[in-house]
Amino acid sequence: MTSPDIAGFVDAITSRTLRVVDLTTPLSASTPALRLPPPFANLIDFSLEEVSAYNEPGPFWRHNNIHTGEHIGTHLDAPVHWITGRDGDDVSQIPVQRLIGSAAVLDLTAQVDDNPDYLLTIADVQTWENEHRPLGAGDWLLLRTGWESKGHSQEAFLNADETGSHTPGVDAECAKWLAAERDITGIGVETVGVDAGLAGGFDPAFPVHHHFLGHDKYGITSLRNLNELPTTGAMLIVTPLPIVGGTGSPSRVLAVVDGTPE
Repeated sequence: MTSPDIAGFVDAITSRTLRVVDLTTPLSASTPALRLPPPFANLIDFSLEEVSAYNEPGPFWRHNNIHTGEHIGTHLDAPVHWITGRDGDDVSQIPVQRLIGSAAVLDLTAQVDDNPDYLLTIADVQTWENEHRPLGAGDWLLLRTGWESKGHSQEAFLNADETGSHTPGVDAECAKWLAAERDITGIGVETVGVDAGLAGGFDPAFPVHHHFLGHDKYGITSLRNLNELPTTGAMLIVTPLPIVGGTGSPSRVLAVVDGTPE
């Protein structure tokens, strides 16, 4: 027997009293991907390989092989992805209840418009908490930076020059504080990775990876449409593939928000 809560939720989705917002970057060969400098190795880009298309290899069906790295497009980072989380969960072991939570949207678009290297600080988070509510269990902290507007171009999205990739992120002190002092599930960003573009030079290097994955928290990247979410009150649903031994997975990320019936 379906509970009243579940039945009410389904009815609200069907009637559009609740609306589902897709936060996922479409996955194709042109999806921007991280580029690490030598001597580090890079993942392969996403591609499709046709196996049959209503022809002799398969007369009634069309199907493809997919080729991709784990951390391409909108994807989830599991704890085992980083050396500090090496004894933690792979992506197939993440408790599924942690993949559904509350979205806490922190808007940094004005700061990033002025400075693409802008870094979230503890003061930024505390200001947000004073205006809204404390971050807590079940929350995903989503950083809205406007960076999705650059997703049409690999060059614009990575924004790299001879000094490195200039994209916003989180400063090292704030990454440590969020991981240790706030019982959130994870962090979501619009950029290609959860760390700032220049975070390889921070102490520690790539502090969001270092602290979050080392504290059994997660990261999701390349989000879109955060402008359609309220600051608080949305439900976030993250759906990685349960890849055994996987350090991460391309993921469909959805938000449920208040809507208007048709």
